[in-house]
Amino acid sequence: MVPGLPTRHPLGAQLPAVYAEDDLAQRITESLDEVLAPVLAVLDCLPAYFDPRLAPADFAALLAGWVGAEPPADGGPAAGRAVAGAVSAHRLRGTRAGLAELVRQAFGTTPEIEESGGAVWSTTPNTPLPGSDRPHLVVRLRVADPARVDTAALSALVARARPVHLPFRVEVLPL
Repeated sequence: MVPGLPTRHPLGAQLPAVYAEDDLAQRITESLDEVLAPVLAVLDCLPAYFDPRLAPADFAALLAGWVGAEPPADGGPAAGRAVAGAVSAHRLRGTRAGLAELVRQAFGTTPEIEESGGAVWSTTPNTPLPGSDRPHLVVRLRVADPARVDTAALSALVARARPVHLPFRVEVLPL
C-alpha cells in the first residue's frame, strides 16, 4: 500500500446503481481502491518499466540482471542503465574490446589491457605463433586518485568478463 495514492479507476463508481448509494459497499470498495492503487499505477506505466532510460533504478537493475548487463561499480542511481547497450556488449563479451568497454562503463576510464593471446594467418608452414606461451591478462586503470577506485570491484568485474581459463591481475595507477 501507498497511503494517499489516488486511483484513476475507483471501484465504487463501477458498481451497479443499486450499490451506488450503499455506504457499506462504497467503504469496502474505497479500501480496495487504496490497496489496488499501486498495482494500477504500475500497470498504467508498464511500458516505461521496460525502457531502461525511464524505469525506476531498482527495476532497471533487475532488467540488467535479466540480460546479463554489468551495472556501474558505484551501484548508485544509475545502476542497471547498462541494459540499453547489453546486446552490443554481449557481441564483444570475452574480447579485449568488450572488457575495455565494461571497465570504461563501470569506472569511467578506458583501461590499458595486456594479454598473452593473439591470432595470425599465414601461407608459410611453421610460422611462429603470436603471443606468449604463458597465458596472462593485466588490466591497468590509470586514474587521478587511485585510492578512490574500488580495486575489489574492478577485480570482480574482470573475473566475470574475462575468458575463464585466463589468469589475471588488475593494477590501479596514478595518471
